[in-house]
Amino acid sequence: MSVYLSGRDGYFASMPAEILAADDDEDIREMIDVSLSGEYDVETVKDGREAWECLEKDSDSLPKAVILDVMMPKMDGFSVLDRIREDDEMQEMSVIMLTSRSREEDIVRALEAGADDFLAKPFNKSELYGRIQQTLQ
Repeated sequence: MSVYLSGRDGYFASMPAEILAADDDEDIREMIDVSLSGEYDVETVKDGREAWECLEKDSDSLPKAVILDVMMPKMDGFSVLDRIREDDEMQEMSVIMLTSRSREEDIVRALEAGADDFLAKPFNKSELYGRIQQTLQ
């Protein structure tokens, strides 16, 4: 998916949508990057605190979507999601929660906290890609 920006003269330039992904598993971060980087600008970080720091420091160019692992060191995905939903500037940002725990209460908690989608590990590349495309529409 591309984001279209309008210029002064009505010129439209296409640029990839930015995605921030936080997961403490290096293999998952690499899979997310490989799965999405063909069409999106993807940045991966290793924990929730790093994700939140990226969002705070670069508030002028926020990503269109954030993928958050539920269980991470330093700050879990639910804490990051809560902060995102409390910040007025981040209300339009799509959030997909990612976890190896596909228990019903985790899914309900994520959706009630404002997640746009929930993806259980293990997942395949095409499922992740499809969920991102659907979420960004």
